[in-house]
Amino acid sequence: MKLLFICTHNRCRSILAEAITNHVAEGRIQAASAGSSPQSEVHPKSLQYLTEHNIPTDGLSSQSWNDFEGFSPDAILTLCDTAAQESCPVWFDHSVLVHWGLADPSSQVCDEEQQRQSFNHTIDVIGRRINRLLEEDLNLLSGPALQTQLNEIARQIS
Repeated sequence: MKLLFICTHNRCRSILAEAITNHVAEGRIQAASAGSSPQSEVHPKSLQYLTEHNIPTDGLSSQSWNDFEGFSPDAILTLCDTAAQESCPVWFDHSVLVHWGLADPSSQVCDEEQQRQSFNHTIDVIGRRINRLLEEDLNLLSGPALQTQLNEIARQIS
């Protein structure tokens, strides 16, 4: 199964989701992340908190969804409200689209401890959602069944 996580700037939530998924899925799911308006770099706190959770960060970069024309994801998961409202490129037409909205821990104006808690909460939610998906027989999930399951996971785990 292939999942593409999308956030507008592809520097925090989608990066976290890509790294966490590839780490916990151990090859059962191939995850990537992209944005409609990617930034020049991954948010440094994203890398810091992933490292603190012993999640590899090698190869993570902010990328455009135009770089994934040949990726053919089974599902596209938008993580920010802005990305959920954008029209995806035509080459994603065969993929199911699901919104897994999460607050952006990198944009909050707060002290270091509050930001740490926010990042840790986001990492925890993504991890629990992916682990819940991994409880399913991934070979049986595609199309509408996959979309239903991903929506249900988001509803259950927030």
